Amino acid sequence: MPINVKIEDSWKVSLNAEFSKPYFVGITQKLKQDKQEGKLIYPPGPLIFNAFNCTPFNQVKVVILGQDPYHGPGQAHGLSFSVPKGVAPPPSLQNIFKEIQQDLGIDMDNRNGMLEPWAKQGVLLLNASLTVLAHTPMSHSAIGWHYFTDAVISTLSAQKNNLVFMLWGKFAQSKIPLINTTKHLILKAAHPSPLSAYNGFMGCKHFSSCNQYLQAHGMAPIHWALDN
Repeated sequence: MPINVKIEDSWKVSLNAEFSKPYFVGITQKLKQDKQEGKLIYPPGPLIFNAFNCTPFNQVKVVILGQDPYHGPGQAHGLSFSVPKGVAPPPSLQNIFKEIQQDLGIDMDNRNGMLEPWAKQGVLLLNASLTVLAHTPMSHSAIGWHYFTDAVISTLSAQKNNLVFMLWGKFAQSKIPLINTTKHLILKAAHPSPLSAYNGFMGCKHFSSCNQYLQAHGMAPIHWALDN
């Protein structure tokens, strides 16, 4: 029997086969076990599938792939690179804002780090792992989430046309074999982390390239500016 997952309806249809697979049963059992042992899991349960609930399958135009949710208190809310309003943008997100400012001339200084406005326009902010233990990066990276998120990428690639995949860093780029490169645009750069941002992320112009591609294929560009 498929597990009853609280996820937006169009995703539930597209990913229906995944919810009854042994790996997905294993994920749910692991999350229950960690919770029973008193371990703190981020993001909170109702936000684990937030990326999907904010960006229905039929609205996806862009995919920005992260690796792991933030593991500090109050940071993770189910959207890759994003933090809730009132939480200071982490260093990688600060570098993303710097690149948007350089690329598009949008003043991103002192912006909040809540990226839901992007998600509402069709930017799927997907982490490869959808949960993490508090203060323990990559702690849920081997519990099966990669099977699920690989299925997400493969399904998008197969069923949609002219998506833009922004793949930052070696981990994200390891997902290229899942994508049909003849009908989607792949934008590759270094990860925006302070450790690597100046080795190929800064100056990548992914945000203008994305919008040019979308417009060339009859789609509205993404409005990358955010409210203060």
